[in-house]
Amino acid sequence: MKINILGCYAATPRSFTNPTSQVLEMQNHHFLIDCGEGTQVQLRRNKIKFSRIKHIFISHLHGDHFYGLVGLVSTFRLLNRETELHIYGPKGIKEIITLQLKLANSWTNFPLIFHELTSKDPQLLYENDKLSVTTIPLKHRVYTNGFLFREKKGDRKLLIDKAEEYNIHYSLFNSLKAGKDVRAEDGKLIANHLVTADPPPPKSYAFCSDTVYDVEIVPLIRNVTALYHESTFLEEQMELAFPTKHSTAKQAASIAKLAEVQTLILGHYSTRYANIDQFRIEAEEIFPKVILADDGKEIIVE
Repeated sequence: MKINILGCYAATPRSFTNPTSQVLEMQNHHFLIDCGEGTQVQLRRNKIKFSRIKHIFISHLHGDHFYGLVGLVSTFRLLNRETELHIYGPKGIKEIITLQLKLANSWTNFPLIFHELTSKDPQLLYENDKLSVTTIPLKHRVYTNGFLFREKKGDRKLLIDKAEEYNIHYSLFNSLKAGKDVRAEDGKLIANHLVTADPPPPKSYAFCSDTVYDVEIVPLIRNVTALYHESTFLEEQMELAFPTKHSTAKQAASIAKLAEVQTLILGHYSTRYANIDQFRIEAEEIFPKVILADDGKEIIVE
């Protein structure tokens, strides 16, 4: 699992920082999460192929999280994209994007499929045999969702030497990977655990930006492999967090600790701060394993 941070700063883009956008690579999928201004430039800069992006998840309709979307869609059109594109976001996102396309007479030449969200409860958005994506309802100034990406348990690992030792025909290997007991060529029933090993533990990723400090999300993200949680402010500006419905680095760390996550990734920093390392220092007072997101950073989660 790899997280490509394209942008992770709050509010306005600057010449050296970008608003929120990231690409999650999981089970051979490239999921684009939020699409602030300049996202398509950052995709090129980070050498991420546009064609790999088939699903885009927009957390909410504040500009620093989706103003790059219509530009990206338009670029896909100019590049003669044919593959369908799914966009998941709050109700209203279809009207916004299609109005821009209509007035520019720039309708896409590929299927553009909107999945508009209104539920305040967790909702399954996408699922296949390898993973699922569900919403994490967040509390912000407008309707907002985070997103939980969770791998499903994989096939068992076949121990070839053991399978040969027990004289199991290769045609039964898929059954072994599926966890079944099989019969050897002499008719003896072979217990699955004798010739297979447990698969790697499934990984999971929770994206939570933007949100006020809210312990109600803890049960939804418990034990995730990695949690990205906004940390707009340091403690010295804590009085700004609640009125703007944002969080501090320490509050993000408190959520990570309560949810017993493996790794906390901080982002969505206010551009008032010259040195983001202070966010890590404050968070580590509460939670030990903290990674700072930054533009262009690749975070590999083992």
